[in-house]
Amino acid sequence: MASIFTKIVNGEIPSHKIAENDKFLAFLDVFPLREGHTLVIPKQEVDYIFDLDDDLLADLMVFSKKVAKAIKLAIPCKRIGIAIVGLEVPHAHQHLVPLDSIDDINFTRPKLKPTQEELKATAEKIKTFL
Repeated sequence: MASIFTKIVNGEIPSHKIAENDKFLAFLDVFPLREGHTLVIPKQEVDYIFDLDDDLLADLMVFSKKVAKAIKLAIPCKRIGIAIVGLEVPHAHQHLVPLDSIDDINFTRPKLKPTQEELKATAEKIKTFL
């Protein structure tokens, strides 16, 4: 059965895309820790990030770097944090989260509940810096 992320890649579930190429997709988390919280995934469905082949894993980091730089320009913050948890969706992915403190990347905190309009505006803001 396809993961929710594969369904997003295939256009079966809508998302607020930030960046995309033939191998990867970056889109906003719909329940973000902070505005600009972005998920970066390989389009190939692989459950565990360390099961990606070395070249794909390296390319994922390079793709994420470009997205992270755009997020930092669009969303005022000190840094962009990266987290790989891998328990919630069986599809390798990275979280890129704008940070002003370590608590900003605490996944036990309550998530934000932005509207679709707010997510669209955030995505457009970030995309202007790609």
